[in-house]
Amino acid sequence: MNFLTHILHLAGSGAFAYYSAAQIRDLKTRPNILAGFQLAESGSVPFLSALSDRAAAEGDTWLAEKLAKHASDETRHGKIFAHALQQLDKQVIDFKRQPQTRSTNKSQQRSPFFTAFFEGYPQEQIKPAVIDWDVFMASTYILELDASKDFARMAKVLPDNDPTARNLKSGMLSIAQDETGHAAYLYEAMMRRMSATKVQELVDMWRTRKVNALLAMVGGILQRNGKTRSLVQDSAPSQTDSELIAT
Repeated sequence: MNFLTHILHLAGSGAFAYYSAAQIRDLKTRPNILAGFQLAESGSVPFLSALSDRAAAEGDTWLAEKLAKHASDETRHGKIFAHALQQLDKQVIDFKRQPQTRSTNKSQQRSPFFTAFFEGYPQEQIKPAVIDWDVFMASTYILELDASKDFARMAKVLPDNDPTARNLKSGMLSIAQDETGHAAYLYEAMMRRMSATKVQELVDMWRTRKVNALLAMVGGILQRNGKTRSLVQDSAPSQTDSELIAT
């Protein structure tokens, strides 16, 4: 990673750290950021499960098991965030049941972050059945490595004197540990397939892409003056706490 990319990485990461910490510390904005995390964590499960099946079919039992564990962890993470929302009497909006026009549907599917992160890769090339393993491993390694730090950082700003916040802090710290483990197995998977030099080249490339994606996301936030689309609605108690956090 060159010096300019390193500086931009620090600047982008710092801006996101400040924004996310402020969002999760404030009770008014906490539900929306939790909902975003729930959607992201739960939404990755089908992708990871399909990749696990593909790795098994290709004869890579080690990778298949790691991916299956990864999918299981993300399922648990989604439940942790769902539980945290339930404690705030909120739940994620089911957008599939919301009336949408074709144009608004397309707009909602666009993500400035992932558009920049996967620039040059058509949607057809990043589906689990066909995605290049090097692309998946290096890109996801960067995301998981940074997520482990982001979740730990956000957990630290939550107050200890509030039982709900304290419970969320504990959950987020456990998620951070899982993300660290995910980054570790992905790095090992790359080292099993290529030289250390090639791994470093891939990591540097996807670090640069992450920097560009993060700056694009921060730019979008600034353009909207920090305003984001609501992802939550008031919840009707339908699940017990034990059901939400069960693995």
